[in-house]
Amino acid sequence: MRRVLAEDITVAVRRMCMETNFNLPEDVRRSIRAAYEREDSGTGKEILDLIMRNFEIAGAERIPVCQDTGAACVFVEYGQEVNVEGSLEDAINEGVRQGYVQGYLRKSIVGDPLRRENTGDNTPAMIHYDIVPGDKLKITVAPKGFGSENMSRIAMLLPSDGIEEIKAFVLETVELAGPNPCPPIIVGVGIGGTFDKAPLIAKKALLRETDDAHPDPFYARLEGELLDAINALGIGPQGYGGRTTALAVKVAAMATHIAGLPVAVNINCHAARHIHEVL
Repeated sequence: MRRVLAEDITVAVRRMCMETNFNLPEDVRRSIRAAYEREDSGTGKEILDLIMRNFEIAGAERIPVCQDTGAACVFVEYGQEVNVEGSLEDAINEGVRQGYVQGYLRKSIVGDPLRRENTGDNTPAMIHYDIVPGDKLKITVAPKGFGSENMSRIAMLLPSDGIEEIKAFVLETVELAGPNPCPPIIVGVGIGGTFDKAPLIAKKALLRETDDAHPDPFYARLEGELLDAINALGIGPQGYGGRTTALAVKVAAMATHIAGLPVAVNINCHAARHIHEVL
């Protein structure tokens, strides 16, 4: 059994909260640069250039890429041969607290959804756990802004609806979102599971690199078809028109009930922030 100290988890989470808000992942940068080269719209091209200048300034000056530094979504892959000395959840929340306070990041979490009093330190984090083989603890921090989160949807389709209804639902969701999620967006699509599982796998799909290919050719083809259809909508960068409405579509699928076809769409803005460390 391998031991991991709670204080080491706090240090790692604090560092990740700041780093991911200051620097976009390199795959996202590559996708934005590639979109700039492909874009036909003059206005769209100008917006993409401003986006690129923004993330360069943010990284150089260590200031947030976006003013909405998000809810701290944390994904934990907990090796079953790991023993955390102390409270894992408390350690993560303390890391978020320190990162958001010390990094001068916007605190956006209210402790109660109706009484709306700000907690003042962006806690609690939204934590998801997976127990996995091994003696490692992998922690991913993915701040999620709500301009895009608010545009996400779920549909409980019927098996007879099939793939065409899935496509129609994804396109409808993006079209309804319009400029609100700050396109170009990344679209996570979760298919299967239950009412609660579909949105979770859709959100996890957003952690994949923007320019990777789904390992299953069937779903890789679906991702490509959805991306082409979304970009044909013409919403464009920041909603000003153009061929770059989305940088990528990422599909995740899992087993489901014979009577169901849950489909969830989790939209991310172009500031697709995520970072991980293995302890």
